[in-house]
Amino acid sequence: MPKQAGPISGEQARQLALTRLRQAILRGEMVPAQRLVENDLAEQFGVTRAGVRAALIELEAEGLVERIRNRGSRVRVVTVDEAVAITECRMALEGLCAAKAAVVADDERLDRLAEVGEAMTKAVADGDPMLYSDLNHRLHAMVREFSGQQTAVSLLERLNAQLVRHRFRLALRPGRAQQSLSEHLAVIDAIRARDPQAAESAVRSHLASVVEALRG
Repeated sequence: MPKQAGPISGEQARQLALTRLRQAILRGEMVPAQRLVENDLAEQFGVTRAGVRAALIELEAEGLVERIRNRGSRVRVVTVDEAVAITECRMALEGLCAAKAAVVADDERLDRLAEVGEAMTKAVADGDPMLYSDLNHRLHAMVREFSGQQTAVSLLERLNAQLVRHRFRLALRPGRAQQSLSEHLAVIDAIRARDPQAAESAVRSHLASVVEALRG
């Protein structure tokens, strides 16, 4: 019989474990406070324990994982107060991105924003909050991308990753999608009008509403 290959090791192991763990956390497959046992994860992913440990250290730096003294690692619990603070930081950064997008986005990209707005409107009309949540996430990502402001983009990606559970909770709250739809359409309209001040103001107004919803 051929000798069975051992677990993946080194940099390849770290990258594989990092990708799998990050995806599981961001998709909600691993929930806040869930313990992350290195041996179990190594066996699950087919990598060395050292690879898992290196991935956990990186995810801790990203704010997705926390290490509890003498108890190992777990998915980080983001409190409402932390979620509010993160959203307040998003106001400045996403406002900047929206203003930049209003100036630099070409017509093709502006049309893509309009298409997402139409899909969001349909998702609300169809009573599909999870699709609306996905489109919401896509719209924010597009505005960031279209801005060309890479420093803001990298900071926002790290901040937004920590809000994933709160985003799902808000998406399922009755009436929230209807309220947020008009706010998102205002952002789209301002960017398509190439009005940077209005675009930034619309984003700040939307995220102020998110803060209110988080506290509610």
